[in-house]
Amino acid sequence: MGPFLNVKRSLTGRRWVGPDIEVARQGEAIAQATGLPAPLCNVLAKRGVAPQDADAFLAPTLKDLLPDPRSLRDLEKATARILTAVKARQKIAIFADYDVDGGTSAALIIDWLRHFDQSATLYIPDRIDEGYGPNDEAMAMLAAAHDLIICVDCGTLSHGPIAAAVGADVVVLDHHLGDETLPPAHAVVNPNRADETGDLAHLCAAGVVFLMLVEAGRQLRIDNVNGPNLLNMLDLVALGTVADVAPLIGVNRALVRQGLTVMARRERTGITALADVSRMDTAPSSYHLGFLLGPRVNAGGRIGKADLGARLLATRDPHEAKAMAERLDMLNTERREIENNVRAAALEQAEERGFDAPLVWAAGESWHAGVVGIVASRLKDAAHRPAIVIGFDGDAGKGSGRSISGIDLGAAIQKLTHEGLIEKGGGHKMAAGLSLSRAQLEPAMARLSELMAKQGAGDAGPADLRLDGMLMPGAAQIELIEQLEKAGPFGAGAPAPRFAFPDVELKLTKRVGETHLKISFGDGLGARIDAICFGALDTPLGPALENHAGKRFHLAGRLEVNSWGGRQSPQLRLEDAAPA
Repeated sequence: MGPFLNVKRSLTGRRWVGPDIEVARQGEAIAQATGLPAPLCNVLAKRGVAPQDADAFLAPTLKDLLPDPRSLRDLEKATARILTAVKARQKIAIFADYDVDGGTSAALIIDWLRHFDQSATLYIPDRIDEGYGPNDEAMAMLAAAHDLIICVDCGTLSHGPIAAAVGADVVVLDHHLGDETLPPAHAVVNPNRADETGDLAHLCAAGVVFLMLVEAGRQLRIDNVNGPNLLNMLDLVALGTVADVAPLIGVNRALVRQGLTVMARRERTGITALADVSRMDTAPSSYHLGFLLGPRVNAGGRIGKADLGARLLATRDPHEAKAMAERLDMLNTERREIENNVRAAALEQAEERGFDAPLVWAAGESWHAGVVGIVASRLKDAAHRPAIVIGFDGDAGKGSGRSISGIDLGAAIQKLTHEGLIEKGGGHKMAAGLSLSRAQLEPAMARLSELMAKQGAGDAGPADLRLDGMLMPGAAQIELIEQLEKAGPFGAGAPAPRFAFPDVELKLTKRVGETHLKISFGDGLGARIDAICFGALDTPLGPALENHAGKRFHLAGRLEVNSWGGRQSPQLRLEDAAPA
């Protein structure tokens, strides 16, 4: 199939790819069976939705999609132990990862315990001093003062630290890739355990915790005890799911869709405070979770106090929430500055090494461990290759990696650990972390590049822009945008629909801030629509569109509703363009 609209190389260097013939046929079949608009039917067809399943897909519910929690190994056992601790009023500690998934998972349990008038000690390790996951010293300390330690979003590979928790039971609620052997915990609940089916591998830790709470509710009802309303906690599950870049498929669609509805009610003190400092003035969407709220919750774990995000999500004190949200907002601004410096150096180094290898990597002295993962994500986007970024402090290196679709980075990193090429490492398909010495750097990256090549990472060309079809400006109405939104939520594993507007005339181009560009375009027949292109002037898009000299363009991006001054209008979030 040839390039869509014959765009072989757009202004951003991408080939445009439209829907294939089979998807178009399936879209027509859905349209005939349902009467839904053709653009929406094409999106459904691309997702593999059959005509008879269209209505259910557009209205995902937990009733239809929630799995039996007991299908996960050890979950019933883990839940029973946690309930025993609650009933006996034993001392409970929560050991959580320092990211959003860890923070939301911890907040879910703290919120649930509050219903029973119980509290828990929250422990989140310092990213720099302690690194990822449980460590011997912290676990021994917690075990000396607690009866039960619940590890969330970590613990599956922590054999030594869990053995060090003498005198306390340890329950692990995690989703990172497991090994052939499990740590000596009372229970390890993880859809990515080596002996699991993999049917629920798309769950993040907050999703696993939610399933545990569902099972807790079932066990409590047997004893005629009422637990809290778990549906009111779905805002936390949605935030953890989106921010951890979990695929928005299966039950995750229902968890996020219903979680956004809960969040829109502004009942959770911490999230409301965070939304206010983030200047969120519209109903929350997965975009807001991934790009506004998530980075701010993460900022504490990246460059500030590790438990700040989790404490914000768990608090019910509005004054405390406001202060913590403002602190996280400041830390996020500092994080951006640190990230920009590391990103510039890492990009320069990676470009010198070449973007055409199966693995793109960079390493540097004193690169902040809190930003190497974000920079790896930027490298991955630039090269369309798996990427690793490592910061060294003396001889000790801590790195983070991000992968592309179809390439399992976590398993490859785990293989390096087994082969003794790095000190430790692990993660999941799309993201992983590792620790290594300077002497291990070159051999480890060479071997990882081999493993990436075996999975086909070196075969990928420049990232294609995949489009769901063509639209004319007159067809981009608010009603259509709202219908398209029903195919969401959009994110990892479920990209937002993108459309091309062919052969349009630019009516107006205007700079917004330092790097953004606002555009108004039309088809020459009277229909017009506005577009916004963020960061346009940092790319070839900005200069080409700003200095268009009357030339016509094909424009591509995703549609959204722009709310401004109490009015709503259709808007294209412009991502690419090509001369018509």
